[in-house]
This record gives sequence, C-alpha cells and structure tokens, in this order.
Amino acid sequence: MLVSQRDGTLVEARATTRRVARTFALACRLLPRGTRDDVYLLYLVFRSLDDLVDERRPEAAERLTAVERWASGIAAERVPPSREVQILDSLALRYTLPPQAVLDFCAGMRHDLEGRQIDSEEELDLYCYRVAGTVGVVMAAVLGTSTPEAPRQAAALGMAMQRTNILRDIDEDSSAGRCYLARQTLTRYGSAEPGLREDLLRDQIARADSLYEEGIAGIPALNSGRRAIAAAASMYREILRQIERDGYGRQPGRAVVAPLRKVALAARHGVAPPR
Repeated sequence: MLVSQRDGTLVEARATTRRVARTFALACRLLPRGTRDDVYLLYLVFRSLDDLVDERRPEAAERLTAVERWASGIAAERVPPSREVQILDSLALRYTLPPQAVLDFCAGMRHDLEGRQIDSEEELDLYCYRVAGTVGVVMAAVLGTSTPEAPRQAAALGMAMQRTNILRDIDEDSSAGRCYLARQTLTRYGSAEPGLREDLLRDQIARADSLYEEGIAGIPALNSGRRAIAAAASMYREILRQIERDGYGRQPGRAVVAPLRKVALAARHGVAPPR
C-alpha cells in the first residue's frame, strides 16, 4: 500500500513533526519537498512506536512485533499491516532502508517497555544507539551517503541528540520515576539520583559533545540534506550550552533555548524564520 496525502497519513506526519519536534521541523525546511515529506513519514514511524511504548499502550508490543517482522523479511499472515509497516513498505520502494537499524530501534523500544535499568556508560551508549542512533542511520539511507563511515557518523549524531534529551529532561524524568543516566556514573559522582551536580553534568556534556563532533564530521558525506542536518545538529547542541548557561542544573526544569537564538542558529544554514 502506497502512503499518499489522500489517506491523511502524510498530513498527520507533517503535523506530528511540527508539533512534537519543532527544532527538527525547522531544520527540515531545508530539505527538498519530496525528501522532506519522506522524512516526515519516517519520523512518524519512530515517533508512533516511541509514544506507544512511553504510554504503555496495550498494543505497543504487537506493533513492535509487526515492524520487527517487516525488518526480518517475514510476511504478515492474514492480518492487515500496521500503519508503521505500511509507511515502511512505501518508503522501501524509493530507498534501501537498513533492516538491522530498524530491528535495533525496536530492541531499544523493548528496553523501555520492560523498564530495564542502565548500569554503565557502555550500556547507555548502546541504549542511545538503539533509540536514536538507529534513526540517524535510517535517515542517512534516505538522504544517501558517499562514504562507508557515514552510517556510523550518522549514528553518532543521533546518539548525541539522545544524550542531550536525557540531560535536558533530568527533572521531568525524575519526577516520573525514570532515570536514563548510568548507575555507575551516578555512584562515581556521589549520588544515587541524577541530582543537580555540576561535575556530573560536565562529564555527561563532554560525552555528548564528543559524539556531536563525530556526527557533524560525517555531514559532508550526505548526498542531500547537508544544510538541514547541520542546522538540526547546531540547534540541538545549543541545549548543552543552555545547560551550562543555566548553571549546570542549578536552575530547575528543562533547559530551553530562546526562540530567537534558535532562529539565529538556523539562519546560519539558510533556514528562514517561521511565519
């Protein structure tokens, strides 16, 4: 089944990206229209599964299984394909999507669904790869690449963004009884909880910055969308700088980059301010 604007899926994909990923949506304005719509559809797949898991919806496991079967090349038996599978089928007509990255993303979703803890920085890196680095890998497949290192670098950029999410949302996650920082790291810095310790946040910011450097180095290897990805990386990385400006956690709540600052960063890559 082809995904088209007529069935409303594309309209929903555009609206979802603009509503829940405003920074990413702003950067996407630099993509060619056809590619941009495919990126919106791809984002809808990942976001839908993530929301199902995050909300502990009863159909979450079934929808993950459907995508895992798709990535494994197992045809659905006597059941209509899920919306995520329909979208992936449509995109696969135009791009060579990496099935292992899709399977790895689903493994990350099952990690969340099962409520597993993260003990070490190595486990945190694996988690960040699964839930976000994989998105970078699939995105690179859609945009096209010119070097063998590009998928690894795209994964690093996704991992950097996920680590940024974790640092931005420490207070929100803590209030919901969740913690995505490594237990060993928390113990090393003298706390069993995320807390607001400057030395802990300096360590985590440095790890994220290192991943940004690796990821940004791969942007020239993209066949298209280089300005869009560079804009997204620049705007997202600024959240780390905002955490620093806010005093490394001394100011409670999310670190929020001022809209004008975000627009200024986007403008460096040719993104016009939203009307």
